[in-house]
Amino acid sequence: MEPLLRWAAELGVSDSPLPSSPSAAAAPSSSSPSSCIGRSLVVADFPDAGGRGLAAARDLRRGELVLRVPRAALFTSDRVMTDDLRIAACIGVHRPHLTSVQILIVCLLAEVGKGRNSIWYPYLSQLPSYYTILATFNDFEVEALQVDDAIWVAQKANSSIKSDWEDATPLMKELEFKPKLLMFKSWLWAFATVSSRTLHIAWDEAGCLCPVGDLFNYAAPDDTSFEEEDIAEVERLTDGGYEDSNAYCLYARKKYKKGDQVLLGYGTYTNLELLEHYGFLLNDNPNEKTFIQLDVDICSIGTWPIDSLFIHPNGHPSFALLCALRLWSTPTHRRKAVSHQIYSGSMLSTENEMEIMKWLISKCKRTLQQLPTTVEYDESLLLFLHKIQNSTNCRTDLKQSGFDQDFAVFLRFHRLELDCSDNSILPLHILRSLERWELAVQWRCNYKKTLKKCISYSESLAHDLLLQLNQQ
Repeated sequence: MEPLLRWAAELGVSDSPLPSSPSAAAAPSSSSPSSCIGRSLVVADFPDAGGRGLAAARDLRRGELVLRVPRAALFTSDRVMTDDLRIAACIGVHRPHLTSVQILIVCLLAEVGKGRNSIWYPYLSQLPSYYTILATFNDFEVEALQVDDAIWVAQKANSSIKSDWEDATPLMKELEFKPKLLMFKSWLWAFATVSSRTLHIAWDEAGCLCPVGDLFNYAAPDDTSFEEEDIAEVERLTDGGYEDSNAYCLYARKKYKKGDQVLLGYGTYTNLELLEHYGFLLNDNPNEKTFIQLDVDICSIGTWPIDSLFIHPNGHPSFALLCALRLWSTPTHRRKAVSHQIYSGSMLSTENEMEIMKWLISKCKRTLQQLPTTVEYDESLLLFLHKIQNSTNCRTDLKQSGFDQDFAVFLRFHRLELDCSDNSILPLHILRSLERWELAVQWRCNYKKTLKKCISYSESLAHDLLLQLNQQ
């Protein structure tokens, strides 16, 4: 990381809210101009929470400026075209047929093609060599998601990216890209870089790549309660944005103790969306939405958007789903008369509510029964996949796991016959595929757990309602 941090410091990137001073220059290396960080942030490894990230170098206040990245250090398509008039001229001809994201990807690949001659080399050389966004999943990994909606999202993502690559290929050939950079594999890597690492800027829909700023790991937004001394900071956009100071400024979203991982909120995403755009998911995601297959008449019965008809992580149906089911379970001739009561969120009757709970129980149970594996199976498989990726004795771990048949299918898909001898090491491409397989199993396992919670919640509520009915 040292070359990147020195290069970023030369471009004016800093984690100090105060401008550099002669006394700062004489400070230890952790806070000298040879590194852009060390005053508020330090690079650290968080194996169980995102891997490499940024930690607090000292106690931080909520709303405090922790990183400033001037415009000169932001990787944007207009910056690349300003520095390279040939790229600008070629893109100018093709621009009407390309999106801003395609243009940024072409600019990124163009700079990668320059190698050490690129002014961005210290930054580009630190980018991940591979990603785990949904579009990178192969057919085996996509099928491992099991849920039709998730499989469709993954397939659509890949086909859309492939179409963009085909449209941009004439421009890349005109720019005389090396054969390797013309491959779909390279385009997919660049797309994943843009998808998972860009920050919003007003002048380009594609966003910008923010050196050092993209080292922050993700924190899901939630309803954080503010302490009295924090109230003055509530009005500030505490995650950050491009400001009048011609720099991207990033702020502490809450109080951090020295050594804590400092996180950045990208927005409210479900786990499937996190997987699609960023290549990871959260076991405890407050913004998770679990969708079940609903009949057309349920979806169209009211004015609620389709994406508002879901089940919360705790198993409770969303407000819109509950209202839609209440209206749907009401006889047609009475719906108009009770619609105002339903739209206000009120229960119509004990009988109506019991009917809804019974429907949810039945629907969730049928959905679970139609899926190939159970939660218990998936949890055991996750333990095995995690273990096999760090295995020092592949043969023993396989035999003891009970997943040798699943692993055999996995290897056949990769057309690989693995001699699981005591000293065998899994090839790199297999380890990466195992990581994506694990993510797919993790997603479907969380999906099933939510359905089981919905069953428990509905059964408990139906039982209470029955008691009330018997007492009347």
